[in-house]
Amino acid sequence: MKKLGILIVIISFLFSCESGKNQLILMDANGRINHLLIIMKNSEWEGDAGDELRKIIAEPVLGLPQPEAQFEVTQVPLENFGSMFKASRSVLKIGISNKNSFTVATDVYASPQKIITITGKNREELKNEIQKNSSKIISEFKSSDLRAVRRKILKKYWDPLKIETFKKQGYSIKIPRQYNKVEDNGDFVWYRYHLFGGNSMELITYTIPITSEDDTNGNNIVAGRDAIGEKYIPGGLEGSYMITEKAYTPHVFEVKLDGKKAFETRGKWEVKGAYMAGPFLSYTVVDKANNRLVVVEGLTFAPSINKRDYMFEIEAILKTLKIN
Repeated sequence: MKKLGILIVIISFLFSCESGKNQLILMDANGRINHLLIIMKNSEWEGDAGDELRKIIAEPVLGLPQPEAQFEVTQVPLENFGSMFKASRSVLKIGISNKNSFTVATDVYASPQKIITITGKNREELKNEIQKNSSKIISEFKSSDLRAVRRKILKKYWDPLKIETFKKQGYSIKIPRQYNKVEDNGDFVWYRYHLFGGNSMELITYTIPITSEDDTNGNNIVAGRDAIGEKYIPGGLEGSYMITEKAYTPHVFEVKLDGKKAFETRGKWEVKGAYMAGPFLSYTVVDKANNRLVVVEGLTFAPSINKRDYMFEIEAILKTLKIN
């Protein structure tokens, strides 16, 4: 019995070492955010299945001044899917097989990595599988990219307990250290990240009392942010301030954030009385326990350059919201 016990210990040790070895040999995943590697036959990529796929991945991101696709794409056939490509963070494998299927795998060849595989019995059924799972394709890769962005930019962030408004109001987001404080007065937070050439990314947060059912149904979002802009966010000219762009109706979706009912709003801001504008993303969270709306918002000022990835980074930050 004693020898048997020793043997079991040795086998367990060897197994744990082997498991650790398997984890260690995974490559570090690479690739830009919002970029997909598509593994697919050239003939299928150029056919109906490829056309259906392009409708999904090339769909413009809402709320941006210029059209920008959801994803940038690199497509290669399976025979070219070698070691260099296997380190890609986001991989979509599509092809004809003996069954219709949609599967999601994590950390197969590299870490962190997401691989989605879609198969169909023939070209028509493959096209249908892509169409049927279109929302899953977007959500799986977007969620994976959001986690990757957070790991990168939130290695260092400002201590929420040292931000006066967060302490007083009982909520917080994780603000990366590269952002600098513009305002923190106990009711309103404003941090700015200076980009090249005078461009910038802005984070603002505040609360609004719930006074009617319209507040909890998301009907007063524009009016609320315009009032905050007039009060706290002046423009460069006397009497100017930030408002929601009048010529563009924001897109509003009901979502969940920090486990609570919330409204995601994507639109464009402008400065009243001045020629400045850009995209914004906000989350208005219904905090019924404290009879208020908690609003976290980010916006970008970067004329003449693409802003998709900047707004994606802002989304990753805003979704760290915690309400005490």
